[in-house]
Amino acid sequence: MRVLGIDPGIERVGWGITVSHGNDATYINCGCIKTSKKLSHYERLTLVADKLKQVIIREKPDKASVEKLFFSTNKKTALTVAEARGVILYTIHKEGLPIEEFTPLEVKMAITGNGKADKKQVAWMVKNILKIKEDITQDDALDALALSLMIRS
Repeated sequence: MRVLGIDPGIERVGWGITVSHGNDATYINCGCIKTSKKLSHYERLTLVADKLKQVIIREKPDKASVEKLFFSTNKKTALTVAEARGVILYTIHKEGLPIEEFTPLEVKMAITGNGKADKKQVAWMVKNILKIKEDITQDDALDALALSLMIRS
């Protein structure tokens, strides 16, 4: 099963593609959809939707895994990311993909066995699980790959 993992955001949306084979998974591709602060909020949301649709068409996933939001102390940022997440969920659904959602705690527990693991621990485990040799420096893309590992065939 080909899985698209998505780490929602407005400035950067991380995405990652893996193929699961039972308990094993293979790394396929990952990246970030980036938007400029120079664009209006509506233009940024539209860009996220358009670029995500391009990723879905190009990568042909069977299912998507999207991070659930946790409440943040910065309400303005939380609302902006929530709006982006809504656009992301709509785009994925409109493209006909089943969606599963996971909290950051669930992902950290599944990937590292520790719900309080930091980003470095999660990234290290993702790279080891997927046997990634190349240097992936985008945290959002690595988080998306972790989310893609949450769904197994």
